[in-house]
Amino acid sequence: MTLVVDIVSWILLASGAAFLIIAGIGILRLPDVFTRMHAAGIGDTLGASLIAGGLMVQSGFTLVTVKLMFVLLFLFFTSPTATHALAKAALSGRVKPLLAREGKQSKS
Repeated sequence: MTLVVDIVSWILLASGAAFLIIAGIGILRLPDVFTRMHAAGIGDTLGASLIAGGLMVQSGFTLVTVKLMFVLLFLFFTSPTATHALAKAALSGRVKPLLAREGKQSKS
């Protein structure tokens, strides 16, 4: 049974780390502030959630699991709220998205 718990927790931990690394690369490579915020917000929430899930599986049903659930709840509320606030601040500071700056319109 402990082998299954170890395998599941390591899969969650590794996938969370992969999402965080991909989000970091996205922050460096994406062209404007809005797409960078998208990479940071999604990657941070998903990556940290997977890592916390792996830690919860590893710790079992203990007080540590309850604390990790509270951390996840806090993260689910604060990360999207902070990303939204930054996007609104950028729009208030007259930062335009990349397509709006170049005058391009999407062809649908």
